Amino acid sequence: MEPIVKGMKGPAVEDVQSRLAILGIEIDQAERDEKLFGDSTAHAVSSFREDSGLAPGDEVDMTCWSALVDASYRLGDRTLYLRLPNFHGADVRALQQALNVLGFACGTDDGYFGPHTEAALQQFQENVGLFADGMAFQDTYAYIERLRHVWEGKPSIVEAEERIGFARAAEVLENYRIAVYGEDPIARSVASRMWNIASATTETSGMVLCDSKEAIPADMDLVLELAGTGLPDDAEPRPTIALEECVNLSQRIGTAFAAAKERPAFIRMELTGISSYNGMFTSSDAQTLAVRLLDGVCAALNV
Repeated sequence: MEPIVKGMKGPAVEDVQSRLAILGIEIDQAERDEKLFGDSTAHAVSSFREDSGLAPGDEVDMTCWSALVDASYRLGDRTLYLRLPNFHGADVRALQQALNVLGFACGTDDGYFGPHTEAALQQFQENVGLFADGMAFQDTYAYIERLRHVWEGKPSIVEAEERIGFARAAEVLENYRIAVYGEDPIARSVASRMWNIASATTETSGMVLCDSKEAIPADMDLVLELAGTGLPDDAEPRPTIALEECVNLSQRIGTAFAAAKERPAFIRMELTGISSYNGMFTSSDAQTLAVRLLDGVCAALNV
C-alpha cells in the first residue's frame, strides 16, 4: 500500500482516525470532520508508533497499518477460530486473557489464536454448557461478557489447585444451598462423602445429598451432578467439568456458577479417567476425590 501521510484527505485517512480513536488517542475534531491528515492526526500516529515499538515517524505505512488494525479489534468484532495463518489482534489477546483468568489456560497472551487457545476455548464452552467447537461466535462472547467483572483487569493465572481454610469453608457451606447426587455407584460414593465432610465441617451446612435429579429441593443455589461417564454424543450440551484434565477446579466451578443464567446453577462433574470399575478405585480414592471437590466448591463460592 502507498503510505498515508500528512496533507492527505479521504476515506483512508478517516479509517486511520477512527481506529486511533478506538484506542483512545485524541484527534482534533475539525480534522476528523474534514477527513484530513493534519498536525493532530500526525501526532496521534506518531504516539501510536512509539507505543507499538515501531520506527519513529508520523506516516501510516504497511507495518503501521497492520499494527493499527490488530490493535483496534475489540472482543466480539469477528468470529475467531483456528486457521492458518492464525487470527491475531487485540481481540484475540483479550479472549486469551479472559480464558486464562477464568481457569482455562491457553498460554501467554500473545494475541495469536493457535491450538492452545482453541483447546482452552473448547474447555470454556463445555464448562458453561455451549457446543464445544472451539469457535468464538456471539453465543461464546455473550458468556465472556457476562463474566467480564470476573476477568477484566486481572493478570493471567497459572493453573494451580486452590485450597481453602476450615473457617472459610464453613462460612460458604452455611451461606449456600448445594445439592449433590451421583449417577452411578462410584459417583454416589463420592457424593455421599462430600456430604459427610460438609456436615462434619459445620452443623448448619447447606449441602444436601440427593438420590436423583428428581429429588433435588427447589431452593438450591448450586446442583452438582457427579458422573463416572461422559455425556453421550447426542446429548444436549450442559455446563460440564472433566476432572481428569482440570487442575484449577475452583476457577472452573466459579466460572460455571457465575455464567449460569438462573438458579440453581447445574454443573456436571465428570469423573471419567479418575474412577473406574476395575477394582482399583478404593474408598480412600473416593475420600480424596470428595475432599478435592468440596475444596473446589468452597473456594469457588468464597467471594
